[in-house]
Amino acid sequence: MKRSMLALMLVGVLAGSAWAADYQIDPVHSMLIYRIKHLQSSYSYGRFNNPTGTFSFDASAPEKSTFELSVPVNNLDTANEKRDAHLKSPDFFNAKQYPTISFKSRSVKKTGDDKLEVTGDLSLHGVTKSVVVPLTIVGTSKGMGGETRTGFEGNVQIKRSDFDMKGLPDAVGDDVTLIFSLEGIQK
Repeated sequence: MKRSMLALMLVGVLAGSAWAADYQIDPVHSMLIYRIKHLQSSYSYGRFNNPTGTFSFDASAPEKSTFELSVPVNNLDTANEKRDAHLKSPDFFNAKQYPTISFKSRSVKKTGDDKLEVTGDLSLHGVTKSVVVPLTIVGTSKGMGGETRTGFEGNVQIKRSDFDMKGLPDAVGDDVTLIFSLEGIQK
């Protein structure tokens, strides 16, 4: 009886740790999207393509999970080259002086069956601020090559003025929604 109980406990521990895995962010299937008001009349959207980074996800102990990503500001895409050039200028992102947007988690906690709350440092436009990003675990599956893939999506509200982005305040709102869509390939 003691042996079978010990065996069951060992199987439980091994099964739980089987969920812990390290992932490389797939830049083709991941992006950082933003939404901001334009002229107080509509929302304007843009995306930063091809983020890179890693995450480690442990479903049995989410607090051990970590997330780290970065994306070049020059990967900004609003489907309008003239607007993209203006947004990369010193009026907004100033891609030449601040070429990268990055996020690095400091803590992760589980808030529901498929929900996490990730606290970390967001660096944007030369300023680093602590933000809390509610993430949803989208799912885990096998890719076309048999690799394991796991995805997350989350969003956070920031004020662009908190990141010293104050250009054209009458034309563009201060409140920005950042949407993180991440798909990782298990290493």
